[in-house]
Amino acid sequence: MDLFYLPELDATVTQVLFPKEESKHISRVLRKQHGDKLRATNGKGFEAVIELIQVNNHKVEGEIKNRIEHTPLPYQLHLAIAPTKNINRLEWFLEKATEIGIHSITPLLCEHSERKIIKPERLEKIIIAALKQSQNVYLPKLKPLQSFEDFIPQFPKGYIAHCHEGEKTAFFNAIEAKGDITLLIGPEGDFSIREVEMALQHDYTAVSLGKQRLRTETAALVGCHTVALKAQ
Repeated sequence: MDLFYLPELDATVTQVLFPKEESKHISRVLRKQHGDKLRATNGKGFEAVIELIQVNNHKVEGEIKNRIEHTPLPYQLHLAIAPTKNINRLEWFLEKATEIGIHSITPLLCEHSERKIIKPERLEKIIIAALKQSQNVYLPKLKPLQSFEDFIPQFPKGYIAHCHEGEKTAFFNAIEAKGDITLLIGPEGDFSIREVEMALQHDYTAVSLGKQRLRTETAALVGCHTVALKAQ
C-alpha cells in the first residue's frame, strides 16, 4: 500500500485533504478511486490508513480508518557531514540514510570543505521522497549548515571519524546503539588536525570505520549502517 507524508497528521485528525501535487499523483499516476485505501505518516512515528472519499485531479480527500503509533528506534543518530563537492553524492547519502534510519543530519562547514553552499529545500524533498519510498515512518531532520567551530560546543561528546595517524577505536566497538549518538564525517580533504584536536577536547572519541579510505558519503553511510547493525 502506498505511503504518503502528511505532517499535520495526529491522533485527533479524522479526515485529511491531500496537497495539490499529491492529489494529482494519486488521481493521475496511481489512478486511485473512491473507496481505495492509502497509508500516510506524519514522519514522527504516527501512521494512518486512509480511505479515499473524494478523488479528482485537484482535490483528494480521505477518512482515517486505522491509526498506528510506531515504537521509535532505540537510538537517535545525529550525523554531521561536510557536504560533498558533487552535490549528487550528498543527495545519494541522504536518500540511503533515510532508508536505513537516522534521526538528524547537520551539514558541516569545515576548513577543507569544497562546498560551502547547499539548497536545503531540495535536500528536504529528497529526504521526504526516500521516506515514502522506503515506507519509513520517521522523517530525519535536516538542520541548517553550520561551521565546525559552532557545532562542537553545542554537541559535546560524540565520535569523529578521520584518516590522520593516531589511536582510534573501531566505531562498531565504541558505541552502544541506544540513546543519543553524534558522529562527525569530514570533507573529501578530511578534517584538519586542528579540528580533530578541538573535537577531542570536547570529549569526542576518534573512531575508525574500516581499513579502506572511504569517500565522504560512503563513510557516512557506513556509520549509519553500523549503528543500525549494532541495534539488531
